[in-house]
Amino acid sequence: MRKGIILAIGGLLLLAGCGNQGDKGAGIPVQPKWKGAPYRLAYETKAGKPNPAGITIPAVKFTANPDVLETRAILVMRFAASGATDKEPVEHRMIGAPVDIHGEEGTLPADYMDRASKGLAEYLGAYCIQGKVNLSVALARSSLNPQAGDAEVDAKRLSGWLPIEVVFKNPHPKCK
Repeated sequence: MRKGIILAIGGLLLLAGCGNQGDKGAGIPVQPKWKGAPYRLAYETKAGKPNPAGITIPAVKFTANPDVLETRAILVMRFAASGATDKEPVEHRMIGAPVDIHGEEGTLPADYMDRASKGLAEYLGAYCIQGKVNLSVALARSSLNPQAGDAEVDAKRLSGWLPIEVVFKNPHPKCK
């Protein structure tokens, strides 16, 4: 009987000592490793080859929070331009097709950025826009609706907006 009581008390002491030790910190608040949106964007600094469509969006590099990696994303472009022939300044948004992204760091594929440049050039060409275009890009979840409004874009955005000014040289003769 004595051995049973000693074993029971020893077992209780053992269990009492195995509590969650992580909760007994020094009272110092722990800062999260990653602050802000899950992805951070930057433009490639080296000059890209000119796009025959008339506008070239530089390559977009990304850095991701390793705890919330995505495998697919969409490039969203917001742009404003003046210079439309007999039209108001154009302020719009374009939502690209999904693209595979892998790892904590990388660059969006060159052919994907080329298609984005061509799509933007076609849109600007339809409005006979010439000159400087204020462009901002962001990554969003691949489930984003292609006709999404501002609220849905903001809800599914994976990164902040990355601004740049690009020049559009409209190749259409009717716009000159």
